[in-house]
Amino acid sequence: MKDTSLLLDDKKFAKEMLKKDKFSNSDMVFILRNIYKFKYYPVAVKYFYKDEEIEEFKKNNDYEIALRPLTFCHYVAASRQEGHILFSEKDKIGCSNAKFVLGWKEFDDSEIKGHLKYTKDEEQAIRFVKTKKRLEPGLKAFATAPLHKANFQPDVIHMVCDVLQSYHIGNDWNAAFDTHPLEMIMTMNSSVCHGCVYTYLTQKPNITPMCSGSYTSGKTEQGEINVIMPYSHLEPTLKWTLERIIRDGGASYPRTGHTYPGYDVCKLCPFLTFKKGKN
Repeated sequence: MKDTSLLLDDKKFAKEMLKKDKFSNSDMVFILRNIYKFKYYPVAVKYFYKDEEIEEFKKNNDYEIALRPLTFCHYVAASRQEGHILFSEKDKIGCSNAKFVLGWKEFDDSEIKGHLKYTKDEEQAIRFVKTKKRLEPGLKAFATAPLHKANFQPDVIHMVCDVLQSYHIGNDWNAAFDTHPLEMIMTMNSSVCHGCVYTYLTQKPNITPMCSGSYTSGKTEQGEINVIMPYSHLEPTLKWTLERIIRDGGASYPRTGHTYPGYDVCKLCPFLTFKKGKN
């Protein structure tokens, strides 16, 4: 049995993990839960354009299909919170916005109407909707699964966390990829579905708030935020996280070297200080 004291000592845990040449999906999930203190599973998202990929997925995964059309946020939430491996074709998506960005629906009056409450007028709604990125035509299906259960090569990883956790991940991505700033893209009415499509097409990570639909359908009533990353970016980001922990002692940025990513007290407060007791 693993020594649990090793798992709870950030520096020892980081050193042990970095002995590996490559992280498994389970390794990365555990790092996110153990170091970043994630509440939910990160979700692997896969877009299928080939029948052979679908056949391979069905052969290697114990998957489920929705009984009725759902939103894309519903699929991600069920994988994130319940651990479901889910597969959907066009007829099992009931959200107009998701269908549009997935390339399963053309631009039409209903898409304009769905954005009028956000915009000044119809002309602005038309322009705004047309700025959204869309998958190339020909998408056959998509799948969502908790990352550690994904027996397939994910395209993107969708994570839901609190704002300060997203700040830590964003900073670690900046450092790992020597890129600054991390550009955050928000679109009306399509945070999760468009967020995943945007990252897939641009191969850039994104941090974006919930839209109206993802706040309700996506089960995010506690003020969570979306962090979406190309699958290939997750391991280098987490490796730098561990290297930083070895250097500094812990994951926290507000309290450098502390274990909790966001010790919620006043920075440099002269009253909240401690010293070692005498034996």
